[in-house]
Amino acid sequence: MALVVQKFGGTSVADPDRIRAVADHIARTRRGGDDVVVVVSAMGKTTDELIRLAGEVSGTPAAREMDMLLTAGERITMALLCMALIDMGVPAVSFTGSQAGIVTDTTHGKAKILEVRAHRLTEALAAGNVVVVAGFQGVSTALDVTTLGRGGSDTTAVALAAALSAAACEIYTDVTGVYTADPRIVPDARRLPLVSYEEMLDMAATGGKVLALRSVEFARNHGVAVHVRSSFTWEPGTWVREEDPSMEQAMISGVTHDTGEAKVTIAGVPDQVGIAARVFRALAEESVNVDMIVQNVSKSGITDISFTLPKDDLKKAGKVIEGLVGDLGATGWDDDTGIARVSLIGAGMKTHPGVAATMFEVLAREGVNIEMISTSSIRISCVVRADNVERAVRALHDAFGLAEGSTGPVLVS
Repeated sequence: MALVVQKFGGTSVADPDRIRAVADHIARTRRGGDDVVVVVSAMGKTTDELIRLAGEVSGTPAAREMDMLLTAGERITMALLCMALIDMGVPAVSFTGSQAGIVTDTTHGKAKILEVRAHRLTEALAAGNVVVVAGFQGVSTALDVTTLGRGGSDTTAVALAAALSAAACEIYTDVTGVYTADPRIVPDARRLPLVSYEEMLDMAATGGKVLALRSVEFARNHGVAVHVRSSFTWEPGTWVREEDPSMEQAMISGVTHDTGEAKVTIAGVPDQVGIAARVFRALAEESVNVDMIVQNVSKSGITDISFTLPKDDLKKAGKVIEGLVGDLGATGWDDDTGIARVSLIGAGMKTHPGVAATMFEVLAREGVNIEMISTSSIRISCVVRADNVERAVRALHDAFGLAEGSTGPVLVS
């Protein structure tokens, strides 16, 4: 008998019929001999509706009360799912994040998990129950309810899998796995049977929406094998785990894109020691996530600093930068929300020269101008105009031979 953690997203539990279908799948897993811990998201668009309600009663909802409000969605789902399981003759008991022992820091809205005190869950499992846990939430060291931010239910599931030494963490969603590109943009994108932690980290960080970045970090750090599957077809999907050193790695595993970022440029900054440190420390203290950073070559002791960040953080970042411009002696700043990022991901590019050259040639051929570039050992990212990004994704996917049935890349020598 093994322990399996199964996480079901909002579309998987969107209505009573879907909840009963999920309950039936859990019951079959349990009858197969495995213990099951389930993590659930809020039903359908419940979270969006709660956010809308908050906006109707307050122009700036208090962060603590927003967390208290938003956690209600997952609590509704967990109770309904337990009712459905019990009706099927499967003993089940639900737990909120705090009852499950998920302890976080005190940052409301995007709290980080500090530890998992899972004794109540192990006791419930030992008593023969399926355990259903509300995702996306925990309790802070100050004993306040907290939420884990975007993708928080994925993070909850992986954290519980690590704490309980589960055999696997199954993430059920509305797609059948991880693809070489977004199938909505590239219809012939291919499903990947296996992705390494490192590749999945870069995919999640550059716009891949299948798994939340923090959940992949947690899985890698604790060696949790993650299986991304569809709750609509139940077919095998994509495994995310440590790469097999005996297998040759694909040069490129996927093309990702992200239209949710903006670019900020601080102009006329004195080229002096410590300026960049002051800028990015001030942003970090406001929990603004900065991604790509470019500092132009200094001319006459003056330079420009550009960086990208999530559009959701732009308003907060603007207040920080507005307060810094005068102190830094900069001439001003501006933001650009019309950008997008396109990225190539692949562990095999470490041993294949020419990937960057081919990427730039393909984009040039498509008339797509590159505004910023960043790289890692397994990733190349380019900032382009948002209205060009889908064309860029399709062209790169084709050039690197990622489609189903393709014979491989056609340009790299």
